[in-house]
Amino acid sequence: MIPKFKAIVKQNKIIFTDEERVSLYLTKHEGKIVNVSISPFKRTRTNQQNRYFHGVILKVLSDELGYTTEEMKEVVRAKFLKGFKEIQGIDYIYLKSTTELSTKEFEELNEKIRTWAAIELNINIPLPNEVEL
Repeated sequence: MIPKFKAIVKQNKIIFTDEERVSLYLTKHEGKIVNVSISPFKRTRTNQQNRYFHGVILKVLSDELGYTTEEMKEVVRAKFLKGFKEIQGIDYIYLKSTTELSTKEFEELNEKIRTWAAIELNINIPLPNEVEL
């Protein structure tokens, strides 16, 4: 697994938030040519969001509809996480992973699922503040 390091850019310089960790990693690559990638920081879903998604949303839907939670996860991914990519001029559809979502995107997904469940399936999924996680 390739680690990611958080940093802030100040006056065109990169300042790492954990310089010791970066230094330990760099020593493994001393004298080698490496790739460096810079992208905006995106806060990924929280553990609490993840517990709510699996323990409440998927559990309620799977219990009501007779699927396993893993099957239900694939159903909601197919319904709500379709993406489109183009590679060498060929367009194709793919299913995003929930691990790719930011905290905001993950909550938007949860809201879409709750709305879909209520309107189309007549299933009430409690809000995060209505359940103990």
